[in-house]
Amino acid sequence: MIPLKTQSEIEVLRENGRRLAWVLECLAEHVAPDADTASLDRIAEELIRDAGAEPAFKGYRGYPASICTSINQEVVHGIPSAKRRLREGDILSIDVGLLRDGFYADAATTVPVGKISARARHLLEVTREGLWRGIERATIGARLSDVSHAIGSYVESEGLYVVTEYVGHGIGRQLHEDPQIPNYGPPGRGPRLEPGMVLAVEPMVKTDPEPTRVLDDEWTVVTGNGGLAAHFEHTIVLTDQGVDVVTQGGDERRSGQAR
Repeated sequence: MIPLKTQSEIEVLRENGRRLAWVLECLAEHVAPDADTASLDRIAEELIRDAGAEPAFKGYRGYPASICTSINQEVVHGIPSAKRRLREGDILSIDVGLLRDGFYADAATTVPVGKISARARHLLEVTREGLWRGIERATIGARLSDVSHAIGSYVESEGLYVVTEYVGHGIGRQLHEDPQIPNYGPPGRGPRLEPGMVLAVEPMVKTDPEPTRVLDDEWTVVTGNGGLAAHFEHTIVLTDQGVDVVTQGGDERRSGQAR
């Protein structure tokens, strides 16, 4: 069952999203060659608490940190470590969530570390565009798989591959609620989208077609053949007036236009 949020709950979610967008924007400014991911995690927790919230990930199902930091071939759930220092040309996916007033917000971005290769830049651009194409299809009355199809068909047209083992999700009083939102599949299937639904749309895209695998730390997911991976995510609220991208940063741009 997909929980629908009331207007008062949506206002809390909007404010949580605004605060999380600020956290992610501030955190991205600290991404630079020679930075270690444990330091980024400490900064993230400070920012989240300064925003009047709690880290959503820390302790969630035993996860040991406040953010996920996934470098290059790491898809999701990379654990921050003082031993993991960023290098020029890396790409870093940062996944972060917060909890405030009983509701969660969740967002992710992939950040270039200095100058990156043309291949890596293409991956980032396609993944970000795939996210926005999915969001654009999240209209009242559409089917849930219309969102999935918009993401997957675009990514495939660009010669890249969506991760099939991990999906987006509903969000609200729980970090992960119904429905699951794959980033692939045919359109016209699944429940119809309704006002009050709150979704975390999050394409994960890679450069190789092999299945992902989980490392011995039992968290870090990597590409099957060492290809690069990127991850972008927004929490969105569906209303009668349209889609509200609550974790969108104030200066975020897509296709040259402010959203």
